[in-house]
Amino acid sequence: KTIGWFLATTALAALLGLAMVNITRPGDSITKEKATEIRALFEKDASSKIEQAKQGTGFGVDTFVNIIPRNVVRAAGDDRETLGVIFFALMIGIAAAGYPVDKTRTFLEVLQTLYDLSVTVLGYAMKLAPYGVAGLIFTVTSKLGVDVIRALGYYVVVAIFGLLFHQFVVLGALVAIFTKLNPFRFFVRIRGLMVTAFSTSSSNATLPTTIRTAVDEFGVPPAIAGFVMPLGATMNMNGTALFEGVTVLFLAQVAGVDLSLGAQCAVLGLAILTAIGAAGVPGGSLPLLAIVLEQVGVPAGMLALILGVDRLVDMTRTIPNVCSDLIGSLWVARSEGHALKP
Repeated sequence: KTIGWFLATTALAALLGLAMVNITRPGDSITKEKATEIRALFEKDASSKIEQAKQGTGFGVDTFVNIIPRNVVRAAGDDRETLGVIFFALMIGIAAAGYPVDKTRTFLEVLQTLYDLSVTVLGYAMKLAPYGVAGLIFTVTSKLGVDVIRALGYYVVVAIFGLLFHQFVVLGALVAIFTKLNPFRFFVRIRGLMVTAFSTSSSNATLPTTIRTAVDEFGVPPAIAGFVMPLGATMNMNGTALFEGVTVLFLAQVAGVDLSLGAQCAVLGLAILTAIGAAGVPGGSLPLLAIVLEQVGVPAGMLALILGVDRLVDMTRTIPNVCSDLIGSLWVARSEGHALKP
């Protein structure tokens, strides 16, 4: 049920993104001269993302070997070694499960304390978030200039509108259909979760808040929340899939590459697959986006055009990423016979 939910909602989001760009065509608003100017500003950053994509495309024996971390502390600080951290946590959990409860009680209390401290620190970050967003907007404007921001504005508006439409209309409809809850009341109750997702731009960083919201606000059993949420933080990326669909078609329009219906279907499939494989950290989808661009004949260097404004879109796309996880856990809990808090 969980995997089915992830695939279905991600496909809906990607399809919505493609439809919006075909209707609005934001790429036609940027001239070739302006595109060249923007690429010159971010060519170096784009090259690093393309190189990162090339290094991360291989899948083989090394993928499984690298799951075992050589240094778990270093792996915890490296976004590229998330699987190693998960593997280490699984091994510790399996080992702890074999001990009597009285011997692991102290260990569990330490973990609970660390969890509570992390939530408190995250609360501090949420209070500072408005000032950080203002500083981010100022930095982007100072680097690009008002004229360039205006040229990219159409793309940003289309992307953010699509994300908000998916968040409040599509996911709102899914809330009403699959959980039988009032969508308006649902979004009011999860406003803290949405603020956390927006301010951190990370599904992983928002994970403790997502689990707490599901359990405390809606009565989802901890066993179900603990299964669906961590899996969703790495696999279920509705906002990322929509963003990739919008961005690929936008950059194709700027580059003058006319994507056929078949090519757009390929973009749809690739957006779903790469969204599932994207890291739940800020900017985690950009290296994978370079791969999608190359597959449909759009120069990967065009990625430089959106790097200056990506963080603004990134903050918004994290919200449907985590909210879809939450709604999925509510549906799974309800379908398994557990009553939700009204």
